Amino acid sequence: MEALIAILNGIVGKGNVLLNEPMSKHTTFEIGGPAEVMVTPETADEVAEVVKACNEAGVAWRVLGNGSDLLVSDEGVGGVVIQLLDKFNGLHVHGNVIAAMAGATNAQVAEAAQAAGLAGYEFACGIPGTIGGAAIMNAGAYDGQFADAATEVLCCTPEGEFALVFREEADWTYRHSMMSDEGYIVLGVIFELTEDDPDAIQARMDDLQERRSSKQPLEMPSAGSTFKRPEGYFAGKLIQDAGLRGYSVGGAQVSTKHTGFVVNTGGATAADVRQLISDVQAAVEKEFGVKLEPEVRFWE
Repeated sequence: MEALIAILNGIVGKGNVLLNEPMSKHTTFEIGGPAEVMVTPETADEVAEVVKACNEAGVAWRVLGNGSDLLVSDEGVGGVVIQLLDKFNGLHVHGNVIAAMAGATNAQVAEAAQAAGLAGYEFACGIPGTIGGAAIMNAGAYDGQFADAATEVLCCTPEGEFALVFREEADWTYRHSMMSDEGYIVLGVIFELTEDDPDAIQARMDDLQERRSSKQPLEMPSAGSTFKRPEGYFAGKLIQDAGLRGYSVGGAQVSTKHTGFVVNTGGATAADVRQLISDVQAAVEKEFGVKLEPEVRFWE
């Protein structure tokens, strides 16, 4: 690892290589032990070089955006975490096209689209993650989904090579993509949107934000919706009907505002959250025969 760190310093610059970085600082749950090494590349070429260096050293790597759907273990994670966020967030608007780097947030893209009078990404204005994560999981809300707006995705393969994935190849379905299956790193996305009145777009965004803030516990640390939507059901409704509103384990709690969310009420550990999720799954399956699948990703 010492030799790899020296190589990483050469690729991204010493200031962009962090050792034993607390993951609680980089997840919206505000939970997680240290990452052995975290790197913050600034270009696509740097990402590819980092991946190749890790592969050659036999060191595991993983990718982090805004950490908005992530639960990191209390012990932290070994290997290298490649963070694509503030230093990887450029975007450019040309006509009805927006080109955005993977670290740009959904809110940034939605706001840039609104300012340019481009409709089609309003649904994502309140989704807290990056467009890299949104591309991987086909993020969606309020009858909109990533697949409706994106046309091309620039990726880095697990081997450190560049790949361009077009919409028809991405295999976007509910919380799924080909990029996820193949372990691709999303580097950037091309969106093709529709011209519309900026004020009308802003009004729709304001409405969605109001609906989100009135129903979801945005004031508390969480990883968003904890469970995927089971076919024919709503996870929050099942959890509520199982009598689990406000159920807690340590500092982790089923939100009293929206039972589809698990929140950190203060000092929650990853172990608390994992136990609570397991308890909720068991109770819902016992009561309704439905297996809830977590939407939150777990890093051990």
